[in-house]
Amino acid sequence: MTTMTLQVPDALEKEHDETVRLIAAKLYESGKLTLGQAAEMCSMKKWDFAEILINYGVHYLDESATADLNEFQKASGK
Repeated sequence: MTTMTLQVPDALEKEHDETVRLIAAKLYESGKLTLGQAAEMCSMKKWDFAEILINYGVHYLDESATADLNEFQKASGK
């Protein structure tokens, strides 16, 4: 992963993790990141990240998620 520096208002200083999750959720929603990439950005497991998407108004089951689910099923032999 690449590290980026983002200038945000001082009010967000205490909300670092929440801000990263919001950005990752919206990048996932727009198709810029896969579920795995967005989860990695937040230092979370894919399925844990998928569970919090609703907090940001993002629907989990889109094309990227379907691809991830298919990949998981293939890997688990189902």
